[in-house]
Amino acid sequence: MKSWLEISAQRLTDNYNVLTQIAGNKPAGEGTAVLAVIKANAYGHGAELCAPVLARAGAPWLGVTDTEEALSARTALAAENISPAPQILIMSGILAEDAETIVREQFVPVVWDQRQLEWLAAAATAQGRTASIHIEIDTGMARQGIVPGELPALLQWLRTQPTLRLDGVMTHFASTEVANSPQTLAQRGLFEQAIRTVAASGLHPAWVHAGNSSTVDNQDAEATLPWLRDLVSTLGARSMVRTGLALYGYCLPIEATKPGEASHAAQPSLRPVMTWKTRIIGIRDIHPGDTVGYNAAFTAPRPMRLALLPVGYADGLRRELSGIQSHPGGWAILGDRPAPIAGRVSMNLTLIDITGLENIELGDEATVLGDHITADDHARLAHTIAYEILCGIRATPRLTP
Repeated sequence: MKSWLEISAQRLTDNYNVLTQIAGNKPAGEGTAVLAVIKANAYGHGAELCAPVLARAGAPWLGVTDTEEALSARTALAAENISPAPQILIMSGILAEDAETIVREQFVPVVWDQRQLEWLAAAATAQGRTASIHIEIDTGMARQGIVPGELPALLQWLRTQPTLRLDGVMTHFASTEVANSPQTLAQRGLFEQAIRTVAASGLHPAWVHAGNSSTVDNQDAEATLPWLRDLVSTLGARSMVRTGLALYGYCLPIEATKPGEASHAAQPSLRPVMTWKTRIIGIRDIHPGDTVGYNAAFTAPRPMRLALLPVGYADGLRRELSGIQSHPGGWAILGDRPAPIAGRVSMNLTLIDITGLENIELGDEATVLGDHITADDHARLAHTIAYEILCGIRATPRLTP
């Protein structure tokens, strides 16, 4: 195996506990619940490994992208004999062909269009079941959700459907990593309008949820968590936030709109769950003036020893981490020692500089992402975000204690 991921069950559990404590989910059944997002293969960590760990940690809900991911999560929970199992929220819309499976398996889809509801109602009627749904309100993302002005008609139609049950109402914020964000305040106002509409309809959802990892981490003066708890009291519902990235040990930087207002609540206590490792498959010595890799982008300034790693940009090691003459790039870790990348990152191969490092042999392990070379480090060098780095890694995950 040329590379693999070590996924720490203990760190994943600890991170979930940090988030639940901040959200106010202790003691159990009180405060704001935390939905654990495992979509996109648990952000590259292996959903089939992470789902049972998060269930044992107490997650009442797991969030997935689609029906296929929901089935995989259900299978993983069953294989571990998890009981009671978390409910599974399908977060990224549905198609007509999904309805039968959703109803049969009792998954809960996020919906916003009457056609989606009609598919589910027909499947529920055919199976003699009731289907639970969560309606998303579009408060400013222009992505998923119904706009507040169109909500009354949808709720009126929903009241006529005996096989459909409104279990939740939700929205998604665009800028929760910005302290005192005017956009978040505006979105909150639109969501409040929607919740008043739901209350007036006579429907009684059990859950109202909004926000992501940054909602829990961003402790600004107008924090969203207390607002959400106050809002749900008007419906007699329970509040919930949906955390993804923070579960796996990362948070976006909090952006301040005024000096001194940015403050992290969760990030200092979180630890990366993933360690990406590979093995050295070649070692060679080169001379001053020798060039390294594509485009001769690196020239040896002195005698050097290089080690070859069997990973590259096809595996998720971004090409922007290349170490070229005018721009040092990323690095790997050998033991506790850094080894800079030398030359261009290739499709499946990368060279690192091990000059001066003793006792390096073929087959030795090298860490390309972990505690001392994090997804944040990769993201900074690649001019992107940790989400993209983690989701882009192609390696086999293994669960470790």
